[in-house]
Amino acid sequence: MTSTTLMACGEKFAEAVALTKQAPKLSVGCHVVLVDGSATLHPAEVASLVASSASPSFRVSLMTFACLATAGRLDQSQIQAEVTAQIKKLQVSGIQVTHLDSHKHTHMFPTVLKGVLHAARNSGIRAMRNPFEPLVFASLRHWKRQFQLKLLQSFRARFREMLAQAEVATPDGCVGIAATGGLNLETFRMLLENLPEGTWEFVSHPGYNDAALSKVKTRLRDSRDKELAILTSPEVKQLIQREAIELISYREL
Repeated sequence: MTSTTLMACGEKFAEAVALTKQAPKLSVGCHVVLVDGSATLHPAEVASLVASSASPSFRVSLMTFACLATAGRLDQSQIQAEVTAQIKKLQVSGIQVTHLDSHKHTHMFPTVLKGVLHAARNSGIRAMRNPFEPLVFASLRHWKRQFQLKLLQSFRARFREMLAQAEVATPDGCVGIAATGGLNLETFRMLLENLPEGTWEFVSHPGYNDAALSKVKTRLRDSRDKELAILTSPEVKQLIQREAIELISYREL
């Protein structure tokens, strides 16, 4: 693992910051949260983003968020302000933020991306995740996931165009999103053996399915331990060497 991102509004923020300082070579970015989480700013300052003016909680449903984003009902200035606040929280804590990505990849929507790019530029961040997967891996998708990602493919070209105009670096895309929650060693081997030429980010959620995770609303439970085992296995290290894959971080990008 060469790069990771951290949620500014997570309950374990202080602990996560402390952990990053134990791994000085790790590239640490901001995991922007605009859905299924809580705002850093006061609800009144991000009224178009929160579910209720009485609570800092964002909307839970990604589909609801997507509909509002495509309908132009999310305030870009509020997105910029909230993302800036999240980035600044990491920077004030002593983290040199190297890049941005977002919870549930909400920055792929053009109206959201505009606000995120402004926040990145004003915060001195010049790299961002490209959340689109190579089309060669389309068959891996669960039917629901396949339907969702098919709707979003129309944003692919616009995404690259907007980042190029903003002079923000990004990989050629992501690998592993379609396999999220169901990754096994065989699938991982297939992904690496069929990886197109270019620079790709493998997206993973390694961790521990423990008591702390049981308190969190997530579908990714058993997969945490499984992905951790895959990423630390000698077989995978040998596979990376055999495929002549060079591991870099967002800092090198």
